[in-house]
Formats: sequence, C-alpha cells, structure tokens
Amino acid sequence: MIQKLFFTTMIGLFLLTSCRDQEKTVLSTLDYSQIKIDGELRERALKNFDRLESEIYTPENVYPEKHHHTSANWAGDKEGRIILGLVMQAQATHREPKYLQELIDLYPTKANSGGYLGAVLGDTIDEQQLSGHGWLLRGLCEYYIWKKDEKVAGYINDIINNLALPTKGFHATYPISPEDRRVKVGEMAGTHQNVIGKWLLSSDVGCDVIFLDGVVQAYELFPNPETKELIDEIIARFMEMDLLKIKAQTHATLTGTRALIRYYNITKDQKYLDKAIENFDLYRSAGMTNNFENFNWFGRPEWTEPCAIVDSYMAAMQLWEVTQNPEYINDAHLIYYNALGHTQRANGGYGCDNCPTHHGEHSLKVHADEAWWCCTMRGGEGLASAINYNYYNHGDTLIIPAYHNSQITLDNMTITQKTAYPYDGKVELVVNSSKPYNVPVKLFIPKWSENFSITRNGKSVSFEVKSGFASLILKGEGTPSYEVNFDLTQKVRKNINTANNNAESYSFMAGPLMLGHEHSGEEISFSSVPVIEKVPDSNIWKAKDGDLEYELSPVFHVLNPEVSKTNDYQKQIVF
Repeated sequence: MIQKLFFTTMIGLFLLTSCRDQEKTVLSTLDYSQIKIDGELRERALKNFDRLESEIYTPENVYPEKHHHTSANWAGDKEGRIILGLVMQAQATHREPKYLQELIDLYPTKANSGGYLGAVLGDTIDEQQLSGHGWLLRGLCEYYIWKKDEKVAGYINDIINNLALPTKGFHATYPISPEDRRVKVGEMAGTHQNVIGKWLLSSDVGCDVIFLDGVVQAYELFPNPETKELIDEIIARFMEMDLLKIKAQTHATLTGTRALIRYYNITKDQKYLDKAIENFDLYRSAGMTNNFENFNWFGRPEWTEPCAIVDSYMAAMQLWEVTQNPEYINDAHLIYYNALGHTQRANGGYGCDNCPTHHGEHSLKVHADEAWWCCTMRGGEGLASAINYNYYNHGDTLIIPAYHNSQITLDNMTITQKTAYPYDGKVELVVNSSKPYNVPVKLFIPKWSENFSITRNGKSVSFEVKSGFASLILKGEGTPSYEVNFDLTQKVRKNINTANNNAESYSFMAGPLMLGHEHSGEEISFSSVPVIEKVPDSNIWKAKDGDLEYELSPVFHVLNPEVSKTNDYQKQIVF
C-alpha cells in the first residue's frame, strides 16, 4: 500500500512537473502589468481612452432607459463594445476607468427576465441581437478574467443558458444562400432586413458568427458539453458559407475567424486553423483596400470599417502565434500603420474611409469622421492589443515582434526600448539589471528591411536568423545598450486587390509605410514609374519624373485634425 501510494505520488509529481514545463514553452504575451508603453502608441491609446469616457459613453447613454422592453436593433452591442474597450484599455494603459464599474453594476437592472438584453427570445431569432451579445460576452469575459468577479460569471452563464443555448439546432439552417440575402442594402450601422425561416436577418451579412466569438470565449472559461455542441453547429455553418457569393461582411468574417483561432487553441483540431488561414487569405486577396483597410462587404468596396481593421490586425497576430509564419507579422505591421494609423481621428475615435481603386477613385478620403456607435469602441481593444503584441515569452525567450517606445519588467531587470521605426530602422534596447542577466531574445526582421545588424555598447553582436527573427542572448551586468539597425527599402508595389485595380496601377511604399500625394482635388500622373527618395531629416519623400517632382507623405498619421471629411482631406495613393 505504501509502495503504491509512493508510486502514485511520484507519477503525479512527474505529470505536474511535465505540465508546468509545457506551460513554460507556450508562446504568450507578457502581462499588461509588465509593459509600460510610450510614444505614438501611448498617445493613441490615451486619446482613445479619453473618447471612451466622453458623454456619449456614460452609463445613462450606453443603456437605453427601457432596454428590456424593446427589440432594440443591436441589443448588447454598444454595451458589450464599451465594456470590452474599457477593460482592455484600463489594463494596457494602467489607468482606472471612470464608468466601467457602474456599467457592470447596472447590468442586472437592465437585463430582461432571461438575464440578457433586448427582447426575450421568441419565435424569430434576431441575428443582430445575437451579434450584439457576442460583444457583450467578450466584454464580460475579459472583465471576469481581469477581476474574477463571480457576479459577472453569473451574467455570462445567464446569456449562454437563456439566449445562446435555446438557439441550438437553428444555426444549422442559418441562411447562407445568396438568394436569401438582400444586396446593395445596408448603412454603416447595420439594419434589419428580411425574415427567412426562423431568422430575422441583418444587412451585416454573416453577423451570426460575431456571436460565435463571444460564445467560444465563454466556453473557454466555463466549458460544458451543450455549449460545445452549439459552437460546433455555428462553426459548421460558417465553414459552409461561400463568403464571396454571399457578400459577407468582412467584420463578421474576421471576428468569426478569430473565434476559429480561439477554438483551435482550445481543441487543437487542425481543421479550425486551416479554415482560419483560408479565410484570412481570402480577406487579403479580396477584402482589403490598397492601404490595408477593408471592404465593408466582400465584393462591395463602398467604405471601410475600423471594426474589421481591428479584427484583421488581431487575426494576423493570432495566426502568427499559432503558425510562427512571419508573413502574418508583416501583415500586422502594414495594417497597424496604414489602416489603424489612418482611421483614428483627432478626437481619439475611429471613422470610416473610402475604398480607393484604379477603376474608381485613386485618392484616400474620409467617408465618415467617426463611427462612434461601433468603431471607436473597437479601437479600444485594437490599441490595447497593439500594446500587448509588443512582447512575448516563449519559455525563457523574450520575443519582440513590433517596435514601439516602451519599457518592460522581467524579474530583476527592466528593458527600455527606444525606436525611430516605422520612419527609420533604428531600435535601442537598454538593459537595467540588479544582477547578472542572461536572456535569450528574438528580434523581428521585417521583410522590407536590409542590412540588419546588432551592436552592444558599440561592438558587433552575432545572431542567428530563423523564421523572420534574429536570435541572440542578452547577457552580462550593468546597463548596456544594444542597438539594432536596418535599412528600410523603398519600393513601387502592385496594388493588393487585382479584381478592383488596373493591373498596371501601383503604389509607393517606404518600409511598412504607404506613401501618398495630398491634394485639393487635382490628382497627378507619371509618364513612367518614378524614383522615390526620402528628404533628409524629415518624414517626407519626393517622387521624381523627369523634371517634375512631387511630394509624398505617409497615410500613417498621429491624430492629425486635417484628416477629416470637413476639411475635404484627399491623398492620392493609386497611380
């Protein structure tokens, strides 16, 4: 008996140790508490945080007075997005939110008898109500992860038990035939359309899978077989959709794709990752604008939507996390600087742009100064994610896939990063440690970089290159400075979406930055593809065509008030 007990105990200890060893080798972002962001990303995040605490997002303006007595178009949507944005921004910026606790405390007083928002589920399933509760579940789940508030766990389970699970069996018949969906309808804020069978459909085609994202995260926290059956049913229908033929909303598609990645991480079933990769590939080829924003619907380049841009950025980084394919990090850089970096407005909110193409407009313009009812709030999670995606742990290795001014804390040391990226390929890492240190580090090598080099206190450091990263070991003591230098290539590139561009059209890139020519209504053309060169000590480039010379500047900007519909902002990016 004693021998058996000893043997069992030793096996248990072995398994526990093995599990811990496996956990150490899992790729994961650093905790927000370890990261202090600075520079333009901090400026963006804090300005967005300010906007999320402006009057339109106070509790009395977030919750309708009689929410549970009406079939509000998007019940749960604004509530969920603002809670999610505040939860993530609070952690990322280390700032206490003004209204978050009140929003959480008011929830049970605004919920209906089933513990969710809007009308009690009847004979018809409103996909906009489900979609809104996808964001509400995400917000409540992230709040629960952060605060471990058991009351909030109850709210999550009420939504699952009383709204989600009663729809089980009906997602298999969710209308995915193009004949069932109305085309050339819908505004920036989606609207109810037709009823097909059990479903009251939305102009945001496919937004049922936005609900999926919240349900999967709830299942991750509180797993049960019934919820898994529901998830499997929604995913099966999602995987049957012909996203191009149905002209699915790209925001819904990308949110659903992130849900697939999350579910893959739970189940390790390869088919979910394969489908996520397929969806993202389709989005890159048929859903992106020339400056890496999005078509609001596949096949309908009418305007862009930062909600989808945030999802595309997060999906790119999450796909890199699970595949280690560095192309996804390159995608994320392009999306961050040229799409998220263009659609944030001077007030910290996010607005919609046009979809410049060769067959239509060549110039990037503002379609709507702000989509405060959705995109500004999604920007909260987007910017918080951008802060989090700066640093990862993989076992004992520190991975740096992005370059922003920042400082991190690791055990007995801090590492301060100062950088001129994306305008220049210069990064400085200053180590401050109270003890001798030995830290394996991987530094991302963007595909638009050349002559990548690393020095320590001015002396060359050797490194290995693999999967888009330079690997080295930071070791020693004191406060050494490591300098990373690389040249940023300048190139003329063909445009992203050949179906919506003339094959001969092109754009200008400098490193990850797309360049354009700002004008007041008169676009330019070149007799031949010009040479571009950067003006020294500036963020301006010149395009030279014979004796003609035109000024180019990045579409990336930091809260520039000139980028507005009121100012008739126009920047030519297709030539």
